[in-house]
Amino acid sequence: MYQSLVEMMMEPKGGRIASGTEYSWCRAVPGGTGIAVLAILTSKVPETSGLQDALNKLQSYHPILRSRLHTNPSKNTFSFVTSPTTFIQVKSFNLSSTSKILESSERFSIAPLQLILEHELNENAWCNLKCTSTTDMLYASSYALPDAKWVVALRLHVAACDRTTAVSLLKELLLVLVSDDDQEQEGRGEVNLAIEALIPKGKAKKALWARGRDMLTYSVNSLKSTNLKFIDAKSPRSSQVVRLQLNKDDTERILLTCKSRGIKLCGMLAAAGLIAAHNSDNQRKYAVATLTDCRSILEPPLSNHRFGFYHSAIMNTHLIKRGEKLGDLAEKIYTAFANSKHCNRHFSDMADLNFLMCKAIENPSLTPASSLRSSFMSVFEDSVFDSSNEMQQQVGLEDYMGCASVHGIGPSIALFDTIRDGRLDCVCVYPSPLHSREQMQELVEKMKSVLVQNVG
Repeated sequence: MYQSLVEMMMEPKGGRIASGTEYSWCRAVPGGTGIAVLAILTSKVPETSGLQDALNKLQSYHPILRSRLHTNPSKNTFSFVTSPTTFIQVKSFNLSSTSKILESSERFSIAPLQLILEHELNENAWCNLKCTSTTDMLYASSYALPDAKWVVALRLHVAACDRTTAVSLLKELLLVLVSDDDQEQEGRGEVNLAIEALIPKGKAKKALWARGRDMLTYSVNSLKSTNLKFIDAKSPRSSQVVRLQLNKDDTERILLTCKSRGIKLCGMLAAAGLIAAHNSDNQRKYAVATLTDCRSILEPPLSNHRFGFYHSAIMNTHLIKRGEKLGDLAEKIYTAFANSKHCNRHFSDMADLNFLMCKAIENPSLTPASSLRSSFMSVFEDSVFDSSNEMQQQVGLEDYMGCASVHGIGPSIALFDTIRDGRLDCVCVYPSPLHSREQMQELVEKMKSVLVQNVG
């Protein structure tokens, strides 16, 4: 099995075939899920030539960034075709052009950085599956703002960019912007193999009857799970964002509570979300997807500077009743995830979840109200920790936000959490108008209240 996977993923004439999880993302992105965006607010003008030179260096370091996605509808395949040279062009928006984008702020008071992030999340260069096409994996734009500020936005196909890749990409971009040295980097040759070809032998093994049983269980649980109220399930969708931020003291109390209970922050965030969402006297079942970075447990292990998609999802359902205690529920949620991971379900269920995701994309009516909701919430097992540093100061970095779109197949709310200078900063992405901005702002405010009032 593994030998055939490796052979299939070796670079053919048209490029290295996308398979398994990558293939599923290639199917999902045209519908609106899996557009990864990193938006950076800076107080120093980003000279187009300097930024382009820096991005050219990153493309030279990472073959997946200088690859193009080749779509072949007749064969139902996708390939990564890697260019021997770099080619990225930074698209610049002057103040007038940016102002037209910012005018879409509706009646809400939304920061320009967030509005540009939302704009980029809904710029889909990969939306055409019906004809043969070749599309870049990385796009870069620069937006001029009033008061001598700018936003630099990097937009990537998620098959090339999981969250670990996005974190490393930001660090490497800052490094090449402030340094004239050509840094030693990994992976300058070919695009890395897909995650399925690197799973340790035997970890993904599952009997045929067990695979059928598990897919049936996932399907039934999906139909029985509770969803947030759908506001508009018929109109075309886009991804929007609400930001959850806590001060340093509240963040420290939450992290200490997690440590004392032997759990990770993902359990606490998921618990707060379920408590905030549950408004019934009856028990309800909710689905939570937890994404885990597999790089360190692959064969061979990969460093965080190996770009691509190397996360796997574990899906758990939880019965919630009114009056749940935050700490107890967080422990229950995290324990369920940890037990599933201990049983290697992040590997053994990978093919099942990919198959079901593609089936739902093909047949939205299999999901409630054709909503394409696969779970109530998604979280990441491990939080990103970041501290302000000299490199950020040198480039004038004032703020940044990173996440991926979810308005195709996906959860009702996807959390992308970072601990920045000791403060929780969580980008919460949701599909609109399936859910409204008012609805999601209320949910996130309730989550914040649950977190602050029920720890320490």
